[in-house]
Amino acid sequence: MSADSLTRVAPDATSRVVLEARNVVKTYGHVTALDGVDFELRAGEILAVVGDNGAGKSTLIKALTGAVHPTSGEILLDGAPVHFKGPLDARHAGIETVYQDLAMAPALDIASNLFLGRELRCQGVLGSVFRRLDKKRMREEARRAMSELKFRLPSIGNAVEALSGGQRQGVAVARAALFARKLVIMDEPTAALGVRETGQVLELIRSIRERGLPVVLISHNMPNVFEIADRIHVMRLGRRAAVVTPQSHSMNDVVAIMTGAAAA
Repeated sequence: MSADSLTRVAPDATSRVVLEARNVVKTYGHVTALDGVDFELRAGEILAVVGDNGAGKSTLIKALTGAVHPTSGEILLDGAPVHFKGPLDARHAGIETVYQDLAMAPALDIASNLFLGRELRCQGVLGSVFRRLDKKRMREEARRAMSELKFRLPSIGNAVEALSGGQRQGVAVARAALFARKLVIMDEPTAALGVRETGQVLELIRSIRERGLPVVLISHNMPNVFEIADRIHVMRLGRRAAVVTPQSHSMNDVVAIMTGAAAA
């Protein structure tokens, strides 16, 4: 465990709540995926969401980002109720999500992937009429974003398909950080990565927090969670079983709560 994780102090209970869910229920016919879940992401924190398979982690995140619509309950962003019709609404509200599949275009270069779907056009007639892309400005913005996140990559002009798994993950994380205004959600960002690349991604997550954006981290990797998270939201059987900190509970404690072997 790093020195950062030993000295880290979780955000105070009075810290501003950026994203909140109240008594959220999601049913699919007779199956209840979420059973009255509460959720709070506070300003300036990394909040890990953990749970066994089928615990409701993915459904909760999809409900928070508009990918699924809750059957009942309320979701608030900066204290105001929101009703996202889809993930694009959440993105427009300042919520960026990094999914496991990364949503990359491998044949395109790094800068083009950072601005995928949000390309910058040239000014004047070239952009408005001929729709020409301002590739120079996108490369400059891409370099700046990577520099601010302290993430080293080959040339911005390199194709993503030539990058390692960790480097691709870094591009996806940088894209989220570049456009997020409220928060970033990451779904298993270190899955299938080696030790060195995992360390790079964890540093990227810290860099996002240092820029003032709270982060939701969905992960099965308990050492990673305990190294980087300020608080841990534990899901079990579609409910929030507990919210703990790495200082108050051990990894074994969290696993016991996840499996039902112990209460919070």
